[in-house]
Parts: sequence; C-alpha cells; structure tokens
Amino acid sequence: MDRRGRITVLGSANMDLVVRQPRLPKPGETMFGSHFSTVPGGKGLNQAVAAARAGGAVTFAGAIGDDAFGTELRIQMEADGIAVSTLRVTDAPTGTAHISVVDGGENSIVVVSGANAAIPELDDNDRGAIADSDWLLVQFERPQPLVAEALRHARSVGTKTMLTPAPVQPVDEELWSFVDVLVPNEHEACELAGLDDEQDAAVWLSERVGTVVMTRGSRGALVCREGAVVVEVAARKVDAVDTTGAGDTFVGVLAARLAAGDELETALHAATAGAAISVTRAGATSSMPVWSEIAATL
Repeated sequence: MDRRGRITVLGSANMDLVVRQPRLPKPGETMFGSHFSTVPGGKGLNQAVAAARAGGAVTFAGAIGDDAFGTELRIQMEADGIAVSTLRVTDAPTGTAHISVVDGGENSIVVVSGANAAIPELDDNDRGAIADSDWLLVQFERPQPLVAEALRHARSVGTKTMLTPAPVQPVDEELWSFVDVLVPNEHEACELAGLDDEQDAAVWLSERVGTVVMTRGSRGALVCREGAVVVEVAARKVDAVDTTGAGDTFVGVLAARLAAGDELETALHAATAGAAISVTRAGATSSMPVWSEIAATL
C-alpha cells in the first residue's frame, strides 16, 4: 500500500433510518415498505469511512449526541480506524437521516441535523487536526460559517481542501477562494452557478475554485479547471441496488488516493471504481469497499 495520506473530515454524523419501498408515496398516502434498517451515515461520516477504507489516515471532526445513536456512530468510526479525538458530544440529539429507497435503487432523503448544527466554531483540537493533515474534507451538513472557518484555517496552514456542496445552498463568494477541489453533482453545479447547462455550470465554477470534479451518476465525472474541461471519466456499468452514499464513496476514495500521492486522473479512476462497487450493495457506510476490492477492479 502507498503511504497513508492524512485526512481530516469536518462534517456530519447521522444515523440513517432506511426504508425500502416500491415507490414514493403520493401526498396523504400510506403504503407498506419491504425492509427497515439503521445504518451509520451523514455525508461527513460517509466520506471519512470511504477514505479510511481506501487507505487514508482519517480524523473525524464532528458532533454527536449523548444517546444510543451517538454511541453506535462512535463504534463505527473506531471499527474503521478513524481517529475520534476531535469528536464532540453535545446536548443536542445525534443527527438522523430518513431515507426512502425505491425499486431500482434511487433514493430520497430528509435530514434532521441535531448535534451537527450545535457547534458554531472550531476549537484548538479541530485546528490542530487540520494543520496536521494533507487534506481537509468538508460538506454543507454543518453550519456554513463553521465550514468557511475550517477552509480558511486549512488554507492558512497549507492543507489542501475538498468541498462537497451538499445540501446545496447560497455561498459567500469569498468561500470559493479557499477551495482546492469542488465536488458537486450536476444538479448542485447548476444551482450554484445559476445556469441550466451542467457543463457550462462546471466551467463557471472552475473559474472560482482550483478544480471542479462534477459527478454525473451513471455518466461518470467531468473535470474542469480555469474555465475549461480538462478530462472526462466514464462510470463503470453495474446493476445498481442502492445509490445511497455513492457520491460520498467517490469523494472519500478520491481524497484518500490524492493524499497517498496519486495524480488526479489516477485517483478519479479509483474513486469511480469505489462508487461503482458501493451501488451494488445496500446502505451508505455498509456498502463502501475496502482498498483491496477497489484495486482488484483496476
């Protein structure tokens, strides 16, 4: 294995409450689901687990409640070798995500932030972890001022940054200057840029951040830099069971491989392979592959 690149993930930790059902219900309709499960998740925790399983040395800077779900999430992190020295326990309940997975694998998600929204600023432990890392990963399931503070601190100490702008929301223009790699999906890119064409949106965003890696599901990823498309990476064809967590798997593997020293295009192929494996399994963290599985497909 290559060197274990150091990654801090400042992000959300949720317990995913997952229902499998034939379709989404109509307004006012009650219907039967076929299966229910609880799975550790949240975009931050998902990316941390994916990065750790892909070989990264990961620290998780997050927040949980003093409750059963929080205990389960901590156990999951420790089982995957994720450092929890920056994990804080709050009076707010652990965050939850309520996920409906329909036949064919597509999903819809409602998130209740809980502890993820309870901490407004970094502490010294957070700052130290970021300074000691090669990469900082952030998303928008924590308060945006906290995310901006983390990105700004990372830039000041020479740590590279990767932002997943989800759930998509208006962004202070200053924030873009602290982002080395932006990883939106095509819908998020269009909303952030205020444009209808996804490629135009990715190009527009790439004029404001270092590199844009726009994920497009079964159509692979498009990479833009300095206002131009520089590479397209095709997706792998698989029979999807559940797409929950696929984007986070992509980001976590991408960060782990970049932190290990891979060039961007090499890291993108590994990330695409990891995401393809994940959609053939149910759940978010439960579907994420280890590095040996990814390497075997490469």
